[in-house]
Amino acid sequence: MANIRDVARIAEVSVSTVSLAFSNPGRVSARTLEKIRGAASQVGYVADPLAQSLARGRSRMIGFVVGNVGNPFFGDIRRELENYALEHEHFVLITDSSGKTARERALIEHLIGLKIAGLALAPSSFGPDYVDFISSIKVPMVCFDQKVAGIERDFVGSDNFLAGAMLTEHLLQLGHRRIAFIAGPQHMHTASERHRGFVETMASAGVEVNPNYVVDGQFTRSAGYEAAMRLLIQPERPTAIIGANNAVALAALQAMQELGFSCPADISLAMIDNVQWSSVITPRITMVVQDTIQLGNIIARRLLHRMTSPEAVQEPAQDFVLAPRFVPGTSCRKV
Repeated sequence: MANIRDVARIAEVSVSTVSLAFSNPGRVSARTLEKIRGAASQVGYVADPLAQSLARGRSRMIGFVVGNVGNPFFGDIRRELENYALEHEHFVLITDSSGKTARERALIEHLIGLKIAGLALAPSSFGPDYVDFISSIKVPMVCFDQKVAGIERDFVGSDNFLAGAMLTEHLLQLGHRRIAFIAGPQHMHTASERHRGFVETMASAGVEVNPNYVVDGQFTRSAGYEAAMRLLIQPERPTAIIGANNAVALAALQAMQELGFSCPADISLAMIDNVQWSSVITPRITMVVQDTIQLGNIIARRLLHRMTSPEAVQEPAQDFVLAPRFVPGTSCRKV
């Protein structure tokens, strides 16, 4: 079996230069690197990543921990992070916590045991114990999507208050006053901010929010469906519904169709976040979308900066919050 000495002999360099070429190629000249890679290919040598991790004290792996890897929102961010990481000779390990705090903690501890170089985390919980655990992690980290009070790490996310406000303002301008809101779990930053955007925009317009029109959809399709049904069977139905995320909004559309209501003729619908194939859904849902490409790009750059720049250790945590974008559809009508 070929070893590092075989590569060094054929490339006519020292063993230490070969080792450096595989562990830190940026410190080896392009010509030497080409010779070493050619020699390695010739003898069939592949560097042992575990041995390199033990020697350096860390690997070239980046942990990526989210609540649902099947969510297209996380998929777009993962793709941007992975592309940028590969450009800098790092690799991404993707894990799914299912939004469960204990599972998330176990995954993070396992990733740390694998000597990851950095961690991109969409937090799943909150509170002092959770903050203490996240604060105890010693590897470079960037948090995204969910902002958790007390965690002093770089944060990347969208202006969720503005997302809720934009859709509410749009419906108010169309003449709606009986506007319902299918909310998410209020302990989550995204959910509470989107709900706050709805409530404060209604108040600014002098429109009282009917408490019967605010229902909990838990950001899931099943809970969103039940919440929508509760809205639609009320004696005085809302004229418009805002879904705090795409799952509850699609569930509301399903409930409308099953009960024989037409959207938007009977009830208007708007949602936060896009869905795959949104252009073929009838009606085309009016929505506010996050710039997942830009979010992923910022996460990648901040994390690699934290991982590779010596001065990054002294830099305070920063927040990067992007404005969402309004995308009109055909699911909202004038009253």
